[in-house]
Amino acid sequence: MLHLCEKPHFRYSCLMFLIWVFQLVGLNSGFGLNSGLNQSLTYIWPLPCEHTSGNETLTVNPALSLSIIGHGGSFRILREGFRRYKRIIFKFSSGISLKLGVDESYTLFIDKTEGKSVVWETIIEASTIYGALRGLETFSQLCAFDYTTKSVQISRAPWYIKDKPRFAYRGLLLDTSRHHFPVDAIKSIIESMSYAKLNVLHWHIIDTDAFPLEVPAYPKLWNGAYSKWERYTVEDASRIVSFSYYLAWCTAGIHVMAEVDVPGHAESWGTGYPDLWPNATCREPLDVTKNFTFDLISGILSEPPTFVIFYLSLSFTEIREIFPFELFHLGGDEVNTDLWDSFVLTDCWNKTRHVKQWLDDNKMKPKDAYRYFVLKAQEIAISKNWTPVNWEETFNAFAKSLNPRTVVHNWLGPGVCPKAVAKGFKCIFSNQNVWYLDHLDVSWDEVYYAEPLEGIGNKSKQELVIGGEVCMWGETVDTSNVQQTIWPRAAAAAERLWSTEEALSADNITVLQRLQYFRCLLNRRGVQAAPVTNYYARNPPSGSGSCYWQ
Repeated sequence: MLHLCEKPHFRYSCLMFLIWVFQLVGLNSGFGLNSGLNQSLTYIWPLPCEHTSGNETLTVNPALSLSIIGHGGSFRILREGFRRYKRIIFKFSSGISLKLGVDESYTLFIDKTEGKSVVWETIIEASTIYGALRGLETFSQLCAFDYTTKSVQISRAPWYIKDKPRFAYRGLLLDTSRHHFPVDAIKSIIESMSYAKLNVLHWHIIDTDAFPLEVPAYPKLWNGAYSKWERYTVEDASRIVSFSYYLAWCTAGIHVMAEVDVPGHAESWGTGYPDLWPNATCREPLDVTKNFTFDLISGILSEPPTFVIFYLSLSFTEIREIFPFELFHLGGDEVNTDLWDSFVLTDCWNKTRHVKQWLDDNKMKPKDAYRYFVLKAQEIAISKNWTPVNWEETFNAFAKSLNPRTVVHNWLGPGVCPKAVAKGFKCIFSNQNVWYLDHLDVSWDEVYYAEPLEGIGNKSKQELVIGGEVCMWGETVDTSNVQQTIWPRAAAAAERLWSTEEALSADNITVLQRLQYFRCLLNRRGVQAAPVTNYYARNPPSGSGSCYWQ
């Protein structure tokens, strides 16, 4: 029985979703997981905040069904999610408005039906549909196919799990500028994110190397793509967002945050519009002196139409219509001359005649123009109903000037989130030393034990850290190796972002065994997750052996 009860202050009545699933068939002494595994461990990833279990082994009835009683909520979401998880659970058997911070908590019970000796039931209680879907993910991980009996079983029953995420923002950055990823490859990554309860895909679409996205108001922008086959139409982008956000409710509500990085990392913009370059040989940062530069940014971040977007057949015209998530990433990194003296800004803006004249006329140095550019881009985004996210250099260079709504995105190293929250800014943790997945020599345990709240003792300041994000930069990945580079290390960060500190184990051996099991679960679901203990991420196995010990 899946029981979804909205909180008292909600105006809808209590919903009850009944899933009659179990029939005990005398397997008390069996163990549904691989018999060589440590049976005392809980193989759920991320680890629930609270749980208890028993010693019964149950056979799950393939006739698993869902019945709904009550009012309110979107039944279609639950039905789609239920069908998806049923397909996952019985793979080997023959037989809304989504906003950041939505309640994803749930409680899961697996116990005997009252008054019956052999019939068991599952009860999932949640305040929202998304909490119920997180509970279904956990339920699917409790189910394991037994090859001897050829049935799906749940071990260590009865179960009680009370669970909720530690952080609202649990992200994965995907860079599609350094290498192009087909739409289906991006969808498969989104699908895999849901297994670890990650909930934000940070889509770094555009960079120096390529501008692959169609912007109908400025049709020459995607001339900066690598080729005419390595592009994303507006329909492609909307399909990706819809897959994660609306049409694929069964992927359990994943936000897509787009990034348009300005003023640096933007050389590809000028392939179609050379006037955006300061000059023909100095192509980034974008020309700060021209109204056209900011008109184009404003055009990209345009207002959505007044109608509600529900179907892919509707016409999308600008990025704002495609990406409904309230956060939008404006980049702003690797431009500050105080931090990056060797970067092209000094030579470019200071040595381009008309830009130098503009700087002199406005009594600015290049670092002042950098601030001017970032703040003007923020003003445009905020006027279009976005909350701006910027890389940490903007905070490091001119924190006092940033709009107070700015979300500071850490990456250069530790210590930035404590400084940002001390000044009242929200922060996302992505310390490159531990959470950049393109750093292939970073081991799983370095990822796992990285703490987003390190150095922040005050409870109210801790709440300003909205979460964290692992970053899959694209220089050395494409469709052929991206999944084994993301996984399983991204799962290590996912548990850190979901599970409470009290629930997490400090015992490396225990965590390793659970992560190895989760890696094998990903493999069973078709995700090409690499062996956990590779010294160098994404390497193949070093020799023969079980998936569970690699």
